[in-house]
Amino acid sequence: MNCRIEESVCLPVVGVVLLVVVAHGITVSPPTKAVSAADTLHGDIVLDPYRWLESGTDPEVMQWSDEQERFARGLLDSLPQRAWLIRRLNEVWRYDDRSTPKEVLEGSRIFYWAQRKGEDRWRYVTQADARADTVEILNPNAWPQEETLDLTAPSRDGSLLAFGKAHGGDEDPAVQIMEVASERILPDSLRGWRRGGVSWLPDKSGFFYSANPRAGEVPEGEEFYWHSVYFHRLGRPASEDRKVFWHDTVKEYFHGAGVTEDGQYVLYYRSRFDKNEVYISRVGEEGSPRPIVTGFDAQYGIDVINGKLFIVTDQDAPRRKLFTAPVDAPGRENWKEFLPETQDNLVSFAGIAGKLYVEYSHNATTRIAIYDLEGTYLRDLPLPGLGSASIDGHWSKPTVWVSFSSFTYPKAIFTYDYVTNELRLFHRSPVPVDVDRFTTEQVWYASKDGTRISMFLIHSKSLVLNGDNPVLLTGYGGFNVSQTPYFSGAYVAWIEAGGMVAIPHLRGGGEYGREWHEAGMLERKQNVFDDFIAAAEWLIREGYTTPARLAIEGGSNGGLLVGAAVVQRPDLFRAVLCEVPLLDMLRYHRFGLANIWAEEYGSADDPAQYRYLRAYSPYHNVADGTCYPAMLFVAGENDARVDPVHARKMVARLQAADPEGGPFLLIVQRESGHGGGTTLSRHIEQRADAWGFLMNQIGMKPGGEYQVGSRQSSNPPRSPFQKGGRHSLAERSEV
Repeated sequence: MNCRIEESVCLPVVGVVLLVVVAHGITVSPPTKAVSAADTLHGDIVLDPYRWLESGTDPEVMQWSDEQERFARGLLDSLPQRAWLIRRLNEVWRYDDRSTPKEVLEGSRIFYWAQRKGEDRWRYVTQADARADTVEILNPNAWPQEETLDLTAPSRDGSLLAFGKAHGGDEDPAVQIMEVASERILPDSLRGWRRGGVSWLPDKSGFFYSANPRAGEVPEGEEFYWHSVYFHRLGRPASEDRKVFWHDTVKEYFHGAGVTEDGQYVLYYRSRFDKNEVYISRVGEEGSPRPIVTGFDAQYGIDVINGKLFIVTDQDAPRRKLFTAPVDAPGRENWKEFLPETQDNLVSFAGIAGKLYVEYSHNATTRIAIYDLEGTYLRDLPLPGLGSASIDGHWSKPTVWVSFSSFTYPKAIFTYDYVTNELRLFHRSPVPVDVDRFTTEQVWYASKDGTRISMFLIHSKSLVLNGDNPVLLTGYGGFNVSQTPYFSGAYVAWIEAGGMVAIPHLRGGGEYGREWHEAGMLERKQNVFDDFIAAAEWLIREGYTTPARLAIEGGSNGGLLVGAAVVQRPDLFRAVLCEVPLLDMLRYHRFGLANIWAEEYGSADDPAQYRYLRAYSPYHNVADGTCYPAMLFVAGENDARVDPVHARKMVARLQAADPEGGPFLLIVQRESGHGGGTTLSRHIEQRADAWGFLMNQIGMKPGGEYQVGSRQSSNPPRSPFQKGGRHSLAERSEV
């Protein structure tokens, strides 16, 4: 078998050592032994020859991982695309910047994050008021490289700050308390692990927080579960922290608590997957909190605004409704509809400066509507264009903060003046890029079953479509997560090298409400893969690209997406980036906290769910003798969500199934978690590895636009969509 005769010479396999001769040199892949292992699942015998790779702390597995990394580094380090990406990303990701100021509830103190061009991490700073000098209170640049600032929670007057240091991206912050004026660290500590969610009492005497149990308090392996709310009294040892909200029998529930802005109530949440229960108590009240909603029949978000409960829910309303109810009589019989369900998805609401601001998603872009507390529509908040916006502020304070960005609009922070109906620029991220060169459009295409799917296309305005353009197709399609526009310096580099980025809104995501999500979960998960494959087919059919010029990328649930797509349609793609993925869908629930995802995927312990999981599980559907595209798998050594076992087993399986193809590379990033490295320098190197690999495989040269292999066009610039009959106005909208 010779998968890519023009680019590789496949030599005979001797034992388990294979020799691959590629365009950039000779590299020997490490040997991987196959060990007899199998499960009998609902009458089927399921072979698992690489199960021995599941033990990440086994010295043999660690040695194997090191050898795989040396193999990968031998291919990646010398790529000219990688070197160029490091230079360019350092240019487009490094600049002086700041976040939206966070005003405290009581007093005038402000907190925010600040970034200096030459530094790797954001600092946390404060001002006594808007006119006072800025004081740096936390500088992670001075910390060890593996430490990150993972949590910040000022008290309501800003005199105290709870902050957490995590280690190597492990999402387990060790929380400390600082006196802000003196910067003195108090001796307080908290119990449990995976701590977070700090919410202070108005009198600063203590706060609520969430944590998992300590090792030894629950059966071994269940430390990932039994998440509970504790109350910490300031100045008291962690051993005295009281557990105040938990569940005795269901280990998968998550619990959280928050004090309302008026300081009178505590709202308690018990969640599992995308449904929850909500309880309430008065601050200082003893005994169990009173239920507002129970039964896990829907998703609820609740706040107290001006003495009234506001409740957003998708119960009987896939795109969500908003209700009100008396705080002291929160039963469903007392709810009154405040805002009905509309065609747009209601994302969130906030009471700010005496008005209600409601964020809607319209075709995956943000619309913010303003109402008074009687439910009267006042107006839409004016935004700079179609993109993603968020809003922040307090009911009791006058400032309305608005943050906005899009694929072609770097993040900007505004204040909104309701009287004049104007946005006033507060800060714009000084990205050193001429964004006027780029454009985004939204197109629609039909999936396998005829469902219409929307997709963003981002590219240079002067890009000439010659039917063979390099395209990066990326997606997610799960957990009700929406793929909305945002500015990406990495996309800038990809486009400057002559590429286009395509982002479809797959079923399973949250762009179009609960029904859209549910159409891509459990036994309907195949719809997500069909939507993604249909996007690739559409891009090829419509003359944007060819399989040889098409790269795909996905992380986490998106890693499952690209893993499934490539084993189902290996002919469609040339290169694959699969980051922190789930790939063994028959055993995923056995690692870490992953059993909580059974609500989204199902579990192979269930005979009916096993059938469809077995049908798409990427690891179990790799076929010997099939030519697979080149693939780079990236995992995080300290990933708190997805165990690196998936990437290890999948690489071993592919190297055995297609020894003359690929290459199939594995990088397990040290001191990294689910979101990559702990410093900007590491993020840049990791992105340069990943995209340098993709660019090399699909023939993109480093440097200026359109330097794309031998296919660089000599035609004069023209409209990028000057190809008769490609789109109708109904199919395309500019973003």
